[in-house]
Amino acid sequence: MANGQLRRLWRYWFQTILLSTQDNPPRFVEVVMLSLAMLLILGWGLTGKWPFLVLSLSYVLGSSVSVLVRETLLPSAYPRLVQLTAVVLIFMSVYILVELVGYL
Repeated sequence: MANGQLRRLWRYWFQTILLSTQDNPPRFVEVVMLSLAMLLILGWGLTGKWPFLVLSLSYVLGSSVSVLVRETLLPSAYPRLVQLTAVVLIFMSVYILVELVGYL
């Protein structure tokens, strides 16, 4: 791939990210938090070290609470489905954290 093509590709991705942050900043932060949570779950799966799991679950809890607050203020096209998913993620995260405390 030529240097100019690579630069255009990076510029395209940078502009896409920039526009998504300007369009809906809370949703962008939620996506970043969930992406980091997935990477940390992968790190936990590879190493088996519990700090990866705890940090991942805290990201999931934070993004789920943010989704619930955002849906309360500005409902989306499918508010029930989004709220149900956020509540299920909160319950799963809290349950796993409680179970993890028993092993420490």
